[in-house]
Amino acid sequence: MASTPDFSALRAHAMGSNLDEEAVTVNTRALIDKVLARYSGEWTVLRELLQNAADASASKVTIKFETLPSSTVPVPQTSDPSTILKHTILHHSLKRLLVSNDGKAFGSNDWSRLKRIAEGNPDETKIGAFGVGFYSVFADCEDPFVRSGNEAMAFYWKGNSLFTRRIQLSEAQSSPDTNFVLDYRNNTSPIPKLLPLCHFLASSITFVGLTKVELWLDDYRLLSLTKLAAPGVEVKIPKALETKTHEGLFRIESVVRETAQLEAKWLNIVAWKPKASLSVSSTGSTSSTVKGATSTQSLKSFFSRFAQNTNTAAVERAAQEDKETQVAISEDLMGECKATVFLHVSTATIRAKISTTFSQELERATKKPPPKSTKIAVLTTSYDEKSASTSSVLGTASKTTDIFASVLPTKSGRIFIGFPTHQTTGLSAHISAQSVIPTVERESIDLNARWVRTWNMEMLRAAGIVCRIAWSGEILHLKERLSKSLADSQMTKLKQEHIEKTLPEAIHMLNQFTFRESTPSSQVGSLVEEAFWTCNRNTTIEILSSCGVMPSQDVRIATEELSFVEGIPVLPPELLKQADGFIKKLMDFGIITDITTGDIKKELERQALNEKQLIEFLHWLGHKARINEVDPVIVRSLLDVAVANEGDGDSKLGKVIVLGEIKHFVNPSRIPGTVPVPPDTLSFRFTKNIDKMQLEALGWEDLQIIPWLRWLVEMSGGQGALPKNQDLTISASFAGVVLPILSKQWDGLSQSSKSTVISLLSTRTVIPTKVGMKKPSEAYFPIVKLFDDLPVIAGLQSVKDKFLIALGVRRTVELGLIFEKLMAPPDYSADASLVRPAWSHVDLIKYLASVRNDIPNDDIRRLRDTAICPAEASNGKATDKRYRVTELFEPSDTLRALGLLLLQWPGVFRSGSDEGKFMTNLGLKKFPDVAELIPLIASAVARGDIGLRDRALKYFVNFHFQHGCSVQETANTKIPYLPLEGEDPKVSVLPTGCYTNEDATIMGFRILRKDLHPHAARLGVEINPPILECVERLVKAPPESHRRAIEVFSYFASRLNEINGRSLDILTQASFVPVATKSSPSKASDRFLPPRLCFLGVGNDDKYSEIFDYVDFGSTANSFLLRCGSKHEPSIQELAQLIVREPARVFTVFESPDRYLELLRTLATSWPNLKKDKVLVKGMKKAPFLLGYKEFSAQSPSGNRQSRVNNTPEAYVDEDDVGVRTYELASADQIVIVDDVVNYSLFKGNFVAAPMEEDLENLYIGLGSMLLGNLVEQKLQIGQPIEDQREAAKLETLVRERIKLFMHDIPADLIRHNAAWVERNLSIVVVKSLSLRKSLRARNVTHTESKTAVQAKDQQVGHRHFLGYTLFVTPGTRDLYDVSQALSLLLLTRPKPQHVITLTVLLETDLYKLRSRGYNVERILQKKAADKKVAEAQRKLQLEEEQQSINAQEVARSINQLQISSDDSNHPMMPGVFPDSPDRRPQSSQSRESESDIPREKKRGGFFGAITRALGTDDGRRSTQLGDGGALPPPPYSSSDPERAMTTTTAPQPVTAPHELQQNLINAIKSARAYNSQTVVTRPEVNSVSETQTFCDAKPAQDISFYALTSSGAKIYLSNVMVNKDKFIAQNSTALDAFASVLIECADTLALSRSSIHLFQDDGSSTIAFNHNQALFFNYRYFENLHLPSVLQGNRTDAIIYWFVVLCHELAHNLVADHSSAHSYYTESFLIQYFTKIVAKIATVSRNLGDINLLD
Repeated sequence: MASTPDFSALRAHAMGSNLDEEAVTVNTRALIDKVLARYSGEWTVLRELLQNAADASASKVTIKFETLPSSTVPVPQTSDPSTILKHTILHHSLKRLLVSNDGKAFGSNDWSRLKRIAEGNPDETKIGAFGVGFYSVFADCEDPFVRSGNEAMAFYWKGNSLFTRRIQLSEAQSSPDTNFVLDYRNNTSPIPKLLPLCHFLASSITFVGLTKVELWLDDYRLLSLTKLAAPGVEVKIPKALETKTHEGLFRIESVVRETAQLEAKWLNIVAWKPKASLSVSSTGSTSSTVKGATSTQSLKSFFSRFAQNTNTAAVERAAQEDKETQVAISEDLMGECKATVFLHVSTATIRAKISTTFSQELERATKKPPPKSTKIAVLTTSYDEKSASTSSVLGTASKTTDIFASVLPTKSGRIFIGFPTHQTTGLSAHISAQSVIPTVERESIDLNARWVRTWNMEMLRAAGIVCRIAWSGEILHLKERLSKSLADSQMTKLKQEHIEKTLPEAIHMLNQFTFRESTPSSQVGSLVEEAFWTCNRNTTIEILSSCGVMPSQDVRIATEELSFVEGIPVLPPELLKQADGFIKKLMDFGIITDITTGDIKKELERQALNEKQLIEFLHWLGHKARINEVDPVIVRSLLDVAVANEGDGDSKLGKVIVLGEIKHFVNPSRIPGTVPVPPDTLSFRFTKNIDKMQLEALGWEDLQIIPWLRWLVEMSGGQGALPKNQDLTISASFAGVVLPILSKQWDGLSQSSKSTVISLLSTRTVIPTKVGMKKPSEAYFPIVKLFDDLPVIAGLQSVKDKFLIALGVRRTVELGLIFEKLMAPPDYSADASLVRPAWSHVDLIKYLASVRNDIPNDDIRRLRDTAICPAEASNGKATDKRYRVTELFEPSDTLRALGLLLLQWPGVFRSGSDEGKFMTNLGLKKFPDVAELIPLIASAVARGDIGLRDRALKYFVNFHFQHGCSVQETANTKIPYLPLEGEDPKVSVLPTGCYTNEDATIMGFRILRKDLHPHAARLGVEINPPILECVERLVKAPPESHRRAIEVFSYFASRLNEINGRSLDILTQASFVPVATKSSPSKASDRFLPPRLCFLGVGNDDKYSEIFDYVDFGSTANSFLLRCGSKHEPSIQELAQLIVREPARVFTVFESPDRYLELLRTLATSWPNLKKDKVLVKGMKKAPFLLGYKEFSAQSPSGNRQSRVNNTPEAYVDEDDVGVRTYELASADQIVIVDDVVNYSLFKGNFVAAPMEEDLENLYIGLGSMLLGNLVEQKLQIGQPIEDQREAAKLETLVRERIKLFMHDIPADLIRHNAAWVERNLSIVVVKSLSLRKSLRARNVTHTESKTAVQAKDQQVGHRHFLGYTLFVTPGTRDLYDVSQALSLLLLTRPKPQHVITLTVLLETDLYKLRSRGYNVERILQKKAADKKVAEAQRKLQLEEEQQSINAQEVARSINQLQISSDDSNHPMMPGVFPDSPDRRPQSSQSRESESDIPREKKRGGFFGAITRALGTDDGRRSTQLGDGGALPPPPYSSSDPERAMTTTTAPQPVTAPHELQQNLINAIKSARAYNSQTVVTRPEVNSVSETQTFCDAKPAQDISFYALTSSGAKIYLSNVMVNKDKFIAQNSTALDAFASVLIECADTLALSRSSIHLFQDDGSSTIAFNHNQALFFNYRYFENLHLPSVLQGNRTDAIIYWFVVLCHELAHNLVADHSSAHSYYTESFLIQYFTKIVAKIATVSRNLGDINLLD
């Protein structure tokens, strides 16, 4: 890019030149026309002239239109002024506009500015700013004239230039007024619409300093406007109000509020609508005097036809009213109307604080400095003044004329900049801001220019603050009115009627300050509104509420009727409905909120509720809680603070109700609402109309019977606040109310509740009787008439008998009374006939049985506890002593034989009779129970009365089940009463002291007497003693003899099913099995063993009998021992535990290492299971129980091992050479595993060796034995590698081939690395010498020997470092056994000698001999050959398919050529056409020739051209930096040597056909071959290419030699100057394999033979790749630098793409030797032909499809 010139220097140069100056000329007429085009508003001329008058401090302005009569319509010949005025309006045209004002006369500066455009009034207090307003007169006037004072100025045109002439006037010509005389340019201007003009003048006088404006038409005064203002009152600015604007430019210093009066007088004709007005306005050819005054009525009427009339009736009514008004106006056009309006004007003085920079920028924009102080006025209408204005309108046309319609801001006020603009304020108030900077046309506010925008935005914010202050003044006025109204009513608190009086005014005020979207700019209204709401530091605003004018933060919105909290200030409903816009703003800004529960809570805390409010509060709160609008916590908090007074506000207040203490409410279905209730229960009169679910939602419960009754009882007896007539224990009438309630609810009470009722009432005098209040137990039912003076119930109605019975009211006489009156002794009076006999116990029982159902339970208990019945004496009579009924038995012979205490009853006692049942109920016993019978038996034994004992036992046995006796009772008795078998009859034992199984005597237990055995279960006697007790006796006294053991063990065997749990645990661990010594088995045993250590059987033939104890007590007794843990033979774990515990004893007992080894073999076989026992394995690792040996040879081994017999180590030459072995026991860590026979032969005798058995070795290794290979330390001495490594390559081929045979039959668990791993990771290097020094760790034994093959990892040999695994071999004839031994360590985990020998045989033996020895050589080799054949066949198949495609294309092309020839011969010639004319040739050939004429440079390109250029195809070398092609297509493929052919081209060749091109590509692929020579040596060449004059083809020299193969078989050539080739191969083997893999992927895509791919490394060569005799060579250095890191990370995409292009480039050299255009053509052809295949290849080798970016 060119450098930017120094424009400042150029300008300075231009200014310093001596050329002539030229002034800028202005077309004044065009300039004025363009300026006037910006003035799009109405009444522009009048507005500007009125503004000038205001700036001149004028008080009166007169506007007069002078007219010309019509030339076609004559003036009516009448003196009626109405007719003449009507004619003037309809037919006259405007002649002149004369505007006069009484302001200050023009000064010299004013005359000078008047003739200069764009030089505004420099006075910052004046409105004029741009200096173009006066020139609006040129819209309709050609030569205006101005007179002011004693001077005048005339304007006139000369061409397009405006000129003025200024003259001095004589005294007679002078005038104190200033006159603007505007003669209209043409005489066709109609009279303007009078009513809109009057509206404009009325609004114009509002804020300007004018006090009077008159409008004249000829000699008729149409309108007179007068403005009067009352003295202003300063408005106090609230302290919380922020008077500074947002950016700090302005601060409101003071606000003055004044009332202005506007008075208008006008003629009716102003509102007259002439019929001809529409036709006049619709011509469009006339121009209005004042721009924009043309009527739009026609357009409205036009579009009104498309609008749907939604209010036809209203429209028709308005039309009718308008028609009637027009009729009235027409009758009196000269009639005069009057109207007066009153306005509030709040004028703020604003101080500006702006920076110097800001002031300068603003002065530049407005041509005068910004004012330091200015004023903003807000015009509003109060409700009273609006009413006064409405009532003061007088005249016929007053209603429709509405002169002040634009003055009163009924819907949306306007912004006044001296005069009204088109910009609305967004609220029903006008805002006058003379310092606001308007646009040029003065109709809008400039919010675009940077500095002006900031000024105007701040001015609008200041206007918003002034509006807020005006609001404060209005609300203060409203507040004062409320205070005055309250004072006049002589009340202390505002009532609703006071609020209602001020509501209309409040609604008017809120609607007036409701913000809407302003037009045309909504930003104006937004700025004013933003300042209005945010200027207060507190988020609040004063507003009218139900409690007066209050801050909004204390006022709430009542969303529902909440009359119970009248003290909360809420917005009146009328205010919400009629001023919803303002209220919505308050809600949106969060200034006012709905009533919250917190508000209700505060009000409840402040004032107590009356009864009505209480009911309303409970109904509201219950409903809210019921529908989950109020959570329980809030419900509880409201109830806690709520207090109510009983009674209304007018009567005397009753008690205080604290709702926080209320817990219950009255359910009338349970408790009537008329009875007294506890203090925590709310009276029913407050809740009777509230739903039960709502009351429950308050957390209250309905009052239950029990709490209510308990409270009544607690309040009884004068203890509470209840009066006596409500005392349950005193008032019979109140008891008559309460007891029926309880009786009614009795059946529904729970048993516990019934018990509570009984406990509360049974001990208190709650039963009214005929002798007074009595306790229930002292009262009797009325049916009881046994005695006359009994207290029977009286005065109870609807009380259930069962309730009274439950309380204890008696149906029978009290027993004490009966005992007193009926059981008294006989009365022996003098008169024998009057003797009253006493009642016997029989008579008493008969009476009581007759009233059984009425006897209370207490009396029944008393009867049971009282001795009322005698017993039967031995003579059958009654005893003198009386007994309780529970002490006696029914009289029967059976019981009498047992000597029991029987009831004395004369005659036969029948237990089924009423008396018998009653006695049974009282406790008379029918038979003795176990607790009575057993002591009876025991006492009989003690007395020696064996007969009684037997009778009692017999009775017990016979009636055991019949009388319901339980075994548990007899078994748990503590009294011995049972006789024993074979012992003294007087001896008795407990049921637990004897048993029925006679075999139990073996263990020393007693036996029940035999005749009682069938009844043992009834007596509680067990068959056998507890097994645990038997076990304990066995453990304490084990059997000492074999016979005794058989008896004892047989007894236990009979109880095998009982031996478990605790008893089995004891038997398992206890030593009670007698083990006789083998020398004297018949003698008593002196050794006892636990059963688990004994084995069953004779033991003579068992192989472990010598180390384990065997016993045999017979099959029955043995079953008991089996149950206790004995076995027939030991388990593997037990064998292991024994040998670990006593290895020396076992080894000694066996007396032979072979037997001990047999035992170890058993353990080794079971080692997988043994090692699961962690504790056992831990002991086995530490115990010295493993058998090892040391071998000492007859001759010491020589220093170097040289002798071999049949390639077998000397340790295996002859069994006779085996030395002396000594066996010993040792722990695992002291024994060495022989894993290397050679090392063993060298160091045997220096360590304890493990037996060479695989199973035993696995056992030893598992227990921690070390391998001999790990103990032998080797130090390898490696000679320098030789230069010629061909032997290594040959050996490597042999190893790879034979390893596959070797690994074929090796088990998978023995394989460490497979053959494939060896091929990838093992390298072979031939070195000069190998020496190996071996030493045994921790033992001073060494051995040194020469080796012919050694394997090592990461070895440093001289200055070369071999990474990975390397097999070092010596040159010449080497020992393949060493090779096999080294390889076996890599292939197998634990190589055996036989493995080494096998591999050696495979390496040494010819394949045919191996096949003759049974190796499956052919199968393996055939598979290898088959794989190669399959790959080659696939490659050839691909080439054949491509060849077939080429043949098909050739056939198609031949047919096409024949068709073209036929068409040429049959094509008719036009007359006069030359034979070789281009038109004669077929179009197809023309197109082909035209294509061939296109230079190749232009045709080449696209994606593949970009690839070849990006890879350097134009640097002139025969490498991957390929050269650009020529302009012609290449010649066909030639079979001659490409290096000798086509170095230059002499003439354009024919276009190569597609099938020929494809054939050439296939031929190039087929011609690629492998390079079989060891070296590549070429000289550098530079061939000239005639296609361009400066192009030459450079061929760098190559000097490389074959050195190695990659794992895939690709040859690697290294530079002959490379010093350390082995190091390079070792360090880069993995990378070279990766490079070869990438190239092979590319070759497979082309079906190219892999053998043609060669790798080379030459740090001094800049060649990426080259083609040498059709063999392809690729430089590894470029792959390493460009792609190796990404390939190693798995991303092969970029590498494949890059080297595929390189490969195509080199293949193209099989067709074209030089880097000519032909070569470039074939390179691109390869890329195009095989593009899809390489993309598919990338998709298969990439890790994800996102790597393929070829199409991006």
